[in-house]
Amino acid sequence: MPVPLPKPPSTVLFDLDGTLIDTAPDFIRVLNNLRQENELAPLPADGIRPHVSDGARAMIRLGFGLEPDHPAYPDRHARFLDLYEAGICEETELFAGMDRLLVALEAAGVPWGIVTNKPLRFAAPLLSALALDSRCSALICPDHVTNRKPDPEGLHQACRQMGAAPDRGIYVGDHARDIEAGRNAGMVTVAVRYGYIVNPDEVDLWQADHTVDTVDELVKLLQ
Repeated sequence: MPVPLPKPPSTVLFDLDGTLIDTAPDFIRVLNNLRQENELAPLPADGIRPHVSDGARAMIRLGFGLEPDHPAYPDRHARFLDLYEAGICEETELFAGMDRLLVALEAAGVPWGIVTNKPLRFAAPLLSALALDSRCSALICPDHVTNRKPDPEGLHQACRQMGAAPDRGIYVGDHARDIEAGRNAGMVTVAVRYGYIVNPDEVDLWQADHTVDTVDELVKLLQ
């Protein structure tokens, strides 16, 4: 039996990439531009997209077969991040229908925030470019915590900033570590199958309190 959602919730917290915003087009563009710099053919977008939530390390592994202990890895990784920072929001946007959810939360007086493993160097300008920085009540990045997700530290910190009770809050994410972090924080968890997931069937193994396949389903669940 599904865990009931708190009505109203004290807060709704979101993961960033693959949950709240669609950053995949810019990751795909940057990785293929970097491959072109190294005289390699572009990779199909559909092959890159499912790995975006795993960050730059996954992009370098996918694009060049390099692990962090390889001598060429540091330069390739740094160049990827520089290219991404230079064009951080050329094609990135809120997932279609997501703004409707944010407007509904704001109208109901429910603060919403973001807890992400994306460094502040990238997350802050991205939110600014999307005009979300003034609407978001908390932005917690690895820069702000000692322990990244799946540790609950970031979720608890966001709740403290907003004066929200974690046990009446909701955390939404597209990765197993998001659901684990939410569970560890004592929050109701929602897994989104529309995110950056290699095998969508694996979402059922995460044991989230709720699972949705589309943004529209998420809107209906949380409104």
